[in-house]
Amino acid sequence: MSDAEAFHVNTPLLESLDMSKRIGAPVYLKMDNAQPSGSFKIRGIGHLCQKVAGPGSKGVICSSGGNAGMATAYVARKLNIPATIIVPSSTPELVIHKLKSQGATVRVVGKVWDDANAEALLLAQTQGLTFVPPFDHPLLWQGHASIIREIKACLQTKPGAVVVAVGGGGLLCGVIEGLEEVGWGDVPVVSMETKGADCLNASLNAGKLVTLPDITSEAKTLGAKTVCSQAFEYSKKGNIISEVVTDSEALQAVELFLDEERVLVELACGAALAAVYSGVVQRLQEEGRLPRPLGPLVVVVCGGSSISLPQLQCLKNKLQR
Repeated sequence: MSDAEAFHVNTPLLESLDMSKRIGAPVYLKMDNAQPSGSFKIRGIGHLCQKVAGPGSKGVICSSGGNAGMATAYVARKLNIPATIIVPSSTPELVIHKLKSQGATVRVVGKVWDDANAEALLLAQTQGLTFVPPFDHPLLWQGHASIIREIKACLQTKPGAVVVAVGGGGLLCGVIEGLEEVGWGDVPVVSMETKGADCLNASLNAGKLVTLPDITSEAKTLGAKTVCSQAFEYSKKGNIISEVVTDSEALQAVELFLDEERVLVELACGAALAAVYSGVVQRLQEEGRLPRPLGPLVVVVCGGSSISLPQLQCLKNKLQR
């Protein structure tokens, strides 16, 4: 499927003067919050569904903390096939409402995404539905790689680094594959997680894939207890930098981004923004892990559906206790 036939749109790449001043280097924002489904997930899921869920499909089923489900429901509506989305109990009510608005059947199963995923796999098998994995599939990564092609078409020079949020690792895999595809394979990638949903960082520290005992971060859409194995393998490369911030730092980033850029994103996206707002990029330069001076820093604004002003206030109340 060519990008011209895809379900996703070519999103803006915007320079942020305020963020650029913070790090002393140009900062560009890849605004995937502007995708039809609200997040980057539509890139990979749209590509996968085009390949595996034709008009004769009985329907698609996806396990999701929200954003993969939104993308799956959107694509299913466009393909005119049924969608079933299995979400964990941690999913905000506003996300469930949005999923139903797209015409999806929604079931709440388990406490965390891993529980919902087990149910989705079972139903796919017993009901003959097409399973749409939220992050662990090569077709997803191929779709997500389109984000780098778009950046290459807009940016005059090679990025100094690319910043992404990491949950299950699908976006990270797509970004790495996209960088290789356009000849930017040596560009550093800063992979950002929140403490309590840091399955990639924990795995890299252990030298093997690690399953977290629980998801304790409030960034529930980052909440896979085990990162996909391909993301772990890719992250062994010397130019992949794994960093972890607190929920409070991610929340501060969401609020500063709202003030400065007039855009509201969810806490998971705040993890990526915190690379600038919490001084991670500057620290990495001081440690010699990022160059100084730094070329253009591209931050993937992955978006997200599980945010609203009431939800933002709820997060503030929880994290300020």
